[in-house]
Amino acid sequence: MHKTYLNGITIAYERLGRGTPFVLLHGYPLDHIIWQPIVSLLQDRADLILPDLRGFGESETTAAGYSLADMAADVAGLLDNLKIKQAALAGHSMGGYIALAFAHAYPKRILGLGLVASQALPDTPDRRRGRYDTVEQVKFHGVDVVADAMPPRLTPAHELQAVLREMILRQPPEGMIGALRALAERPDATPYLSGFDFPVTIVHGLEDVLIPIERAREVQSSVAQGYLIELNGVGHMPMMEAPRLTAEALITLV
Repeated sequence: MHKTYLNGITIAYERLGRGTPFVLLHGYPLDHIIWQPIVSLLQDRADLILPDLRGFGESETTAAGYSLADMAADVAGLLDNLKIKQAALAGHSMGGYIALAFAHAYPKRILGLGLVASQALPDTPDRRRGRYDTVEQVKFHGVDVVADAMPPRLTPAHELQAVLREMILRQPPEGMIGALRALAERPDATPYLSGFDFPVTIVHGLEDVLIPIERAREVQSSVAQGYLIELNGVGHMPMMEAPRLTAEALITLV
């Protein structure tokens, strides 16, 4: 892992391959390792940059609260430090929300946008309350409460559930709490989708129980250059459940 200091914290990232710069942003409550199944399928055509988002993996976080826009600014700072002016950007779940925030704040830096098991809408009131309930649970009981509950919702594949549980257990509680608060307060990204003048590739599993396929279809219908691949039998982790199909979809962005 490489490390760089920006916005008052150290961000860790992996860099592999050659070609068009392509940043892959992981979801909550995971780290950059989720992308490993598709790295070998992309690295011959893309300069892959896989950061651990603030508070996850080997990246630091701050005690003060922060937003998904702040996390998007971390991505911009990483690109600045790597002297990369433009890149394709794809995000999984929370990483997709951050990718949307990046595209809104820095549209001229985007070559293409990928959304994997993500959406543009904000949390419903019930979902928002649920995130704050989880914040309190993590405060008092640690990340085990998330590691025990979330893997079956991430994927129907039992062998992957065990892998994801171990990954969640590695995450620091402070980062999980910060991300939950940022997720709960994220704005609706729908109003600015129509202004995107770059290609948008959407990958979504039909068995996703966290974000229904209708949310992906709404994004496709709202952007000018939208391509949607719907994956049968796949849940919330397409890059791990269907790596080849996910890679084939994302490579169109570079």
